[in-house]
Amino acid sequence: MTRYRPDSSWWRVRSRNSDGSNNDTIVAGSPLRLFRLGPAGSNLADALEATGDAPNESQQLTTRFVDAGAVHPIPEATFDLSTVTVVIPAHNERHVDLQVLVSSLHDAAKVIVVDDGSPLELAPLDGALVVRREHSGGPAAARNTGAALVDTEFILFVDADTQWSDDAVVMFGHFTDSHVAAVAPRVRSVDGPSLLERYETAESPLDLGTEPARVQPNTRVSYVPAAALAVRRSTFEQLGGFDESFRYGEDVDFVWRAVEAGHMVRYEPLAEVTHRPRGSFEAWVRQRVGYGSAAASLAARHRGAVTPLKINRWSAGAWGLVGWGRPDAGAMVAATSWALLLRKLGDAPDRRGIALRLAGRGNLHAGRLVASAITRAWLPIAIVLALFFPRARRALLMALTVPSTLHWVASKPNVDLLRYVLLKALDDASYCTGVWRGIVRSRANGRWGAITPQFD
Repeated sequence: MTRYRPDSSWWRVRSRNSDGSNNDTIVAGSPLRLFRLGPAGSNLADALEATGDAPNESQQLTTRFVDAGAVHPIPEATFDLSTVTVVIPAHNERHVDLQVLVSSLHDAAKVIVVDDGSPLELAPLDGALVVRREHSGGPAAARNTGAALVDTEFILFVDADTQWSDDAVVMFGHFTDSHVAAVAPRVRSVDGPSLLERYETAESPLDLGTEPARVQPNTRVSYVPAAALAVRRSTFEQLGGFDESFRYGEDVDFVWRAVEAGHMVRYEPLAEVTHRPRGSFEAWVRQRVGYGSAAASLAARHRGAVTPLKINRWSAGAWGLVGWGRPDAGAMVAATSWALLLRKLGDAPDRRGIALRLAGRGNLHAGRLVASAITRAWLPIAIVLALFFPRARRALLMALTVPSTLHWVASKPNVDLLRYVLLKALDDASYCTGVWRGIVRSRANGRWGAITPQFD
């Protein structure tokens, strides 16, 4: 029997019917959803909270919880890697580092290293088949070249600058569910003495955090990177592999195509691998610019999935007023959204508390999204406005400093606050440069979605 763990957003309001049976309300998921439970549902919630077990007769409601991100399956810890072939794309990688990675994957059926047109041909590796592409086609092409040689049930893609841990095998336990097509572990940045290494322990774009998730656009975990990604070979072939027209973002595109085709993709932080950050500031900035450059192409292919800001109109109004120097009016708008939500809840038990939680968390989350959109997508516009309007200057300063300061307090990286805030601003500005470069270069229909907000 599969066991489950409630999401960190799980909040239960208990109530009782006149006959003494439970009739509870649960708020959980990403985005937050409200579930009204009868006696059977309350019994299921009891079991999930106490042991993680879900009775067979409650499978329909359990599936609804899983689909909403309210609960997450706990994968089995054991798995036979003899059904897995590992594919490692490599370009100008150090032989010694690749050999260490290959040796750590000795339990797999086969390890295939694809030399993606390195100027100096990669030497043979013990325990791996080395395949050479004469001309570099990028990570997507290299992965596809290796995947074409796979005959096992599963493919594990790992980048050459990662370090595999035997404990990460736990993620394969999700494949006991036939609906799961791909699983990604947590990719943590390797800590070290340099400023970049210390900064990336808290701000690596590959590290998606400690919370498990069903991966879907516009949710808490909207994508997973192919730095470490396990995929069913049948699904990979059905989807045609990675799109080689993407130099960056090919992994995001693949995951979203899998989700659009009806497959499930999971993020499992119980499994961890590590990743080396870039070795210089120049390479680090180029990486961030490259990541941003994929946004325009992704926006054109996956409408509505790349928007920098998806927000309801009430939250947009509240934060717009706060940013324009009218926090009193913004608070009034937020209070109005709470009152309207209160009416929608009808006679739900503790409806005031539920409405406050939903409206409060929604507005706070919206504030973080607004700040991120300003610094990562709309920065050129924000700078122009700040030159002419003092209130816009204040809003830009808040977006650049408040979220990064709060994250610094929460994550406690080994970097002083000032340098952390400055690095985060450079990080976001580099990504934003890539976003606008991609839009200017393409100028194709739909690519403006990379900077266009959506309102609910």
